[in-house]
Amino acid sequence: MATISAANREAHWSKTRNLMIIHLVIWFVFSYLVHWFAPQLNNFTFLQFPVGFYLAAQGSLAVFVIQLFVFAKQQDRIDRQFGVAEAD
Repeated sequence: MATISAANREAHWSKTRNLMIIHLVIWFVFSYLVHWFAPQLNNFTFLQFPVGFYLAAQGSLAVFVIQLFVFAKQQDRIDRQFGVAEAD
């Protein structure tokens, strides 16, 4: 890792921390809140499946996988912005 100034290190960590918080909130919503409200969501159907079941069984997993790739891309962009990215 390249040496960077304290101000840049703080700015890098601030952006990284904010990114982590955003992704943790998204993770929480799809891990807990969707499952918590599944009985109410089951009043609606999607492709003949109750929406609560569909979101809990399929939607959450799809969001987690997509979120991993999005997070990696966003973090790489932050690292490159501050000159601390790994060599390709």
